[in-house]
Amino acid sequence: MKIFTLVLTIVAIGLIIFNATKLNFEALFEGESYTAILTIITALCAIILLQILRISKKIEKLNKQR
Repeated sequence: MKIFTLVLTIVAIGLIIFNATKLNFEALFEGESYTAILTIITALCAIILLQILRISKKIEKLNKQR
């Protein structure tokens, strides 16, 4: 599970970097820039969810050890 979340986090970071190059700061909410913004926000949400999953698995493991 740890490797799975790590790989997906790396993919999400790659998507953020790729879409950051597609941004047009003069017309941020038009055309391709709008799609890039939405994809960046989605990738950030995915990273947050993956980190929550990783933390919950650590807590679950600690509870089983008690």
